[in-house]
Amino acid sequence: MISIGRRSLLSGTCALLLLLAAHAWAKDPPPRVIVWPESGTPGFALTFGKLKPLASVNGQHAYTIDTQVENLWTKRISDAAFDLYLFDKNNVRIGQGWLSVSNAAPGDIIKFQTNITASGQPVSMKVVPRSVPSELQTKLPPKKISLTVNSVPQGAHFTLDGSEGGTTPKAIEVGVGSHLLEFDKEGFNHGKYPFAIGPDDVSGGSVSYEMGTSAHDTIELRDGSILSGDLLSISATEVVVKIGGNPQTLDRNQVKRITLVQREGDNQ
Repeated sequence: MISIGRRSLLSGTCALLLLLAAHAWAKDPPPRVIVWPESGTPGFALTFGKLKPLASVNGQHAYTIDTQVENLWTKRISDAAFDLYLFDKNNVRIGQGWLSVSNAAPGDIIKFQTNITASGQPVSMKVVPRSVPSELQTKLPPKKISLTVNSVPQGAHFTLDGSEGGTTPKAIEVGVGSHLLEFDKEGFNHGKYPFAIGPDDVSGGSVSYEMGTSAHDTIELRDGSILSGDLLSISATEVVVKIGGNPQTLDRNQVKRITLVQREGDNQ
């Protein structure tokens, strides 16, 4: 006859309950709550439930997720939109969705479902605002666009605003404002390519810089920058130079000195 003590039976029961609770948590993880913005006065609380699979085609998985948005702000929100990004265990973005809310009074809670597609097993998520009311615009991260930096010939090392950029061709992200690309490649002159990004510019553009040799003119600016290109024209107010295959107009007062090279077949 086997005798089981009451204490052992209770211990075994507690262990079983803990195991079942852990299994239930793993199967149905707690909702994810994301507050935006992350610092300062909160505007939204976004709560996401469990990802529910819908379909899978050619490695692309479709999900739906229960979503709740609460207006934590002190004013009515006329319209706001967010991108929802999914990441795998290596923090690689593998999917995204989109959600929006409108006409939400202070304290309002809005519930709906968000559809998402992903190309792997998501383990984390991130919310990025796409548009918010004008009063919350200052909470948005600085706008950046992506563009491809290339050179002729390829394989040139470049820096962006003095920071390491990599080797051409390469996709980069830049913010609104003036920027300076600098290029180096063995056998070619050091080159600089100034450019500007406007608030209405969109991603998808490219910059292709033609590496200069001794066959190019040299334009020295008053700020110490040296540009290598082909002088196209000069007037009382501006200087037009072809840099990297693209004409650029400089204010004449920016230019300190121009060194012209002799070109074969130039009879002027």
